Amino acid sequence: MWALRASAVLAGAIVLLIVVFLVLESLPVLRKVGILPFFTDSSWHPAEGLYNLTPMLWGTLFAMSGAVLVATPIGVLSAVFCHYYAPAAIARLYRRLIELLAGIPSVVYGFWGLVSLVPWIARIRPPGPSLLAGIVILTIMILPTIALMADAALAGVPQHYLRGAAALGLSRWATIRGVVFPAAKSGLFTGVILETGRAIGETMAILMVCGNVVQTPHSLFDPIRTLTANIALEMAFALGDHRSALFVSGLLLMVMIVILVIAAEIISKERIHG
Repeated sequence: MWALRASAVLAGAIVLLIVVFLVLESLPVLRKVGILPFFTDSSWHPAEGLYNLTPMLWGTLFAMSGAVLVATPIGVLSAVFCHYYAPAAIARLYRRLIELLAGIPSVVYGFWGLVSLVPWIARIRPPGPSLLAGIVILTIMILPTIALMADAALAGVPQHYLRGAAALGLSRWATIRGVVFPAAKSGLFTGVILETGRAIGETMAILMVCGNVVQTPHSLFDPIRTLTANIALEMAFALGDHRSALFVSGLLLMVMIVILVIAAEIISKERIHG
């Protein structure tokens, strides 16, 4: 019991220390220019005193949203197929392949996207490195998260629920839609939260395929730069206010994750009370 309590306290302390570190490192530039310029300046040029993070925030949100919208139905429906339609041998093979997909390093995904996906997109519409490339890569990367979480959630549905549905004469799909999904909604929702967090925090693959142009995208084929890619690209040579501004980027990412967790808690409580 004491070991569990100590582990919980340690985990909470680590998160708080990370937040404190980000705030302390961000304070110099926040004291100097305030918060508003990070959303209203004309561009991102820290050497010239311009710190607009809005284009990179939009790039992050668009890439994350597109990937989650594509990966979620694919992952959930593939788990449904494995549990209720596929032969046992095919279901086992599918799970092994998804687990293998989850273990591939992000730089490998990025390299594949750079040498295969980006040229293919460039043939459709130049330049190639784009929001679309980022969405495709992120979709592939977060697919194992939602697929495995959905598989575990469906496996946890009590068998007597299924037997009861069969006794009522429900079809297989009616059982899945009306019995399985409501019973597994907590696990499915957890999978969506985890894949969204993964999509927000991905760096290397996005850096390699999105073009790293600081602009708000107006189409799927426009190059973008995400907040994580911005930190990775510029931290090595950033000094002074420039370095502090990059920590503001990290703090903004942390705020996004906190908002995601709060939204998850609110929705979970509403579902429980509902």
